[in-house]
Amino acid sequence: MSSGAGPVRILIADDQADVRSAFRMILDAQPDMTVVAEAADGAAAVAEARRLRPDVVLADIRMPKLDGLEVTRQLAGQHKVIVVTTFDLDEYVHTALRNGAAGFLLKRSGPVLLIEAVRAAMAGDALISPQITVRLLRHMAIPGGEPGPGPRTAPESSGPPAGGPVEELTAREREIAEQVADGATNAEIGAGLFISPGTVKNHLASIQRKLGARNRVGIAAWVWEQAAGNR
Repeated sequence: MSSGAGPVRILIADDQADVRSAFRMILDAQPDMTVVAEAADGAAAVAEARRLRPDVVLADIRMPKLDGLEVTRQLAGQHKVIVVTTFDLDEYVHTALRNGAAGFLLKRSGPVLLIEAVRAAMAGDALISPQITVRLLRHMAIPGGEPGPGPRTAPESSGPPAGGPVEELTAREREIAEQVADGATNAEIGAGLFISPGTVKNHLASIQRKLGARNRVGIAAWVWEQAAGNR
């Protein structure tokens, strides 16, 4: 993995060669990024990630051998995995987030968001395509709102328990979790609550432990599900 001084090292996993080529051109054109490998199926993606230890893995969902959701589950603990797909079914979004994805991007979002998604993941934040974020927030806001195609949640074993946290969050932790779900960065949360980014980071570590969430995206998913369940 990158030590922080060199460019962000990226692995692209997609079964379409033209998509891999297009992503490589976009990312290699950035001075702070380099594509170190490509994979045409999920099993190859996992093997290459474990061999090369990239900082970021871009994973399509529908791939041979292992799909992108399983690739995310296997790699999210060691790598920043961003799911980049044509399909924005709620089932895919929720499973990806519960499996530890550091972002969920639609391929039609364009090159700017692709680049920003990589940078957000490396900063410890997460970028979710605006179209998906708007739909998730709409489900929270409308009583009885329908989630769209597919189940709203992934299997319980993949992430935070659907019935509540393993250990109750404090009032401050709930406040921070809600701001994470709104897309705030650590610096923004700290400024708003008059605490240091380091203190925010410590709170986030505690929240992740209590929720069983792998990263801040998992925290956001839990907040969204709690809000929807309380309507």
